[in-house]
Amino acid sequence: MSLLVVGLSHRSAPVSVLERAALNADAQVKLLQDTVAAEPASEAAVLATCNRIELYADVDKFHAGVAELSTLLAQHSGVGLEELTPYLYVHYEDRAVHHLFSVACGLDSMVVGEGQILGQIKDSLARAQDLHSAGRLLNDLFQQALRVGKRAHSETGIDRAGQSLVTFGLEQLARGGDVQQWARGKKALVIGAGSMSSLAAATLARAGVAEIVVANRTFDRAERLAQILMEGDDTDVTARAVPMESVPAELTRADVAVSCTGATGLVLTAESVAEAVEGRVPAPSAVPGDGPVAPGGESGPAAALGAQRGGAPGAGLGGEDGCPLELSAVQGTAGFSVLGEAAVAGMAAADLEQHAAWVDNGTVGGAQRAGGPARPGTARTLDPAADTDAIAALAATVATVGRIPERRRPEPVEEPQRPEPVLFLLDLAMPRDIDAAVHRLAGVRLVDIESLAEASAGAPMAADVDQVRRIVSDEVAAFGAALRAAHITPTVVALRTMAADVVAGEIARLDGRLPGLDDKHRAEITQTVRRVVDKLLHAPTVRVKQLAAEPGGAGYADALRTLFDLDPETVAAVSRAEDSTPEKDRGPA
Repeated sequence: MSLLVVGLSHRSAPVSVLERAALNADAQVKLLQDTVAAEPASEAAVLATCNRIELYADVDKFHAGVAELSTLLAQHSGVGLEELTPYLYVHYEDRAVHHLFSVACGLDSMVVGEGQILGQIKDSLARAQDLHSAGRLLNDLFQQALRVGKRAHSETGIDRAGQSLVTFGLEQLARGGDVQQWARGKKALVIGAGSMSSLAAATLARAGVAEIVVANRTFDRAERLAQILMEGDDTDVTARAVPMESVPAELTRADVAVSCTGATGLVLTAESVAEAVEGRVPAPSAVPGDGPVAPGGESGPAAALGAQRGGAPGAGLGGEDGCPLELSAVQGTAGFSVLGEAAVAGMAAADLEQHAAWVDNGTVGGAQRAGGPARPGTARTLDPAADTDAIAALAATVATVGRIPERRRPEPVEEPQRPEPVLFLLDLAMPRDIDAAVHRLAGVRLVDIESLAEASAGAPMAADVDQVRRIVSDEVAAFGAALRAAHITPTVVALRTMAADVVAGEIARLDGRLPGLDDKHRAEITQTVRRVVDKLLHAPTVRVKQLAAEPGGAGYADALRTLFDLDPETVAAVSRAEDSTPEKDRGPA
């Protein structure tokens, strides 16, 4: 049997696909049950978080396992297999172990180094144990992953490389400023009472918000969370619980809202958020740079540019700088730049040569030209090399196609200045709780999983990350060696059991030949024979365990069974007995 993981995460799939493929608790249970019922898999565990869905299994066939696990993920996520397949990744044996250990250390998280993933791995293992879908391999794997993650956080500064998703999200709301200063005195609404929402509420309380309102579909859970917040020794926040029906009203009072529920639909629509900020957002300011209205109804930067030049918008360079051509005739639509390539777009070859000669003259009418016309009375530095190169490139195009191609670029349009946000929204749910259209609302700042992924993509990697990677590599090697050594253990136990049976049989035969042998001598003879057998088996069994622990050592178990003619059923019985060991007896996580 071999370890296989098939999954998708924020690294392999866009948020829109992750959102649709998200599994609720019931879907995870059904997926586990169907996986262990499938032919290739004997064990299974699901790791489902806000930015990953992974199915781990112990399979006896690689290709059949990949096909079955991929199909099951598609069936239970509701995303078609053909659509889902391009985003799936597959890890096998040592690579699968390396992947889970990296995930446990926070190396594969959206925010590198965040520690919340350890709790999610622990929950995943507990679910698989409750459903009896985790056997010896996955129990050992997940418990070791938890130990590796804890080691990485205790022995390195990986925590400094990133924060929890909640902390990172609040920093994005504060635009990288001091979260405590930004949060101080604000009124917060937390929607949901699960682990992520509880973490968000606690983080907001420590940041210094004045009030936290907790809304949840199960009111009792909201009340418990509010009580915990009120009883915290390190905060003096006021907290209260409300039913979900009160969310629209509470949103009108809130300065910041965090949502993380298991809902399959939107919790906050764009319309509800717009109603919540209605009357709280000042009127939009005028667009910066608004200028005189141009003939034909144009206004803004382009009209202002034309006014500065002393002509209508779109007027050419002819006349002002002494250009021999009337460039306004080739300008086309007003509002486009008359500089650079656009100034000569559409010229015939003969006209282009006249323009090139004019550029080469350098200074005309006492005004030096560089990059376009000057205001009357001003002088500019000429860059003839740059202009000549540009004209040469255009001339080469003319030689090929006969005319300069149209390559006009619009002037950059300045966006209206948005008012300062009066409502900050953090959506940590997958699928999303808050309508993405909220991004367009004035006075509202929304940070969701998608924007968090973009913000964290260029985060610098600390030196501690390299140290954690070394820890992961060492732990993967150690786990692989232990796994390979454990693979041969049933064979070694079966060999020693067979040797003990041989000794017992020979002592019984000795009793038949020497019926008068007293107990003292019989015990001495028995002990002597056992010592001889143990000494003969000691070196081979120790050495075969060492060899089996090395890469490629899986064949030593088969060799041992062949050399000593061991009964395969005896070996299998030992293996089943070990697999039936209760999970609690296999060491703490």
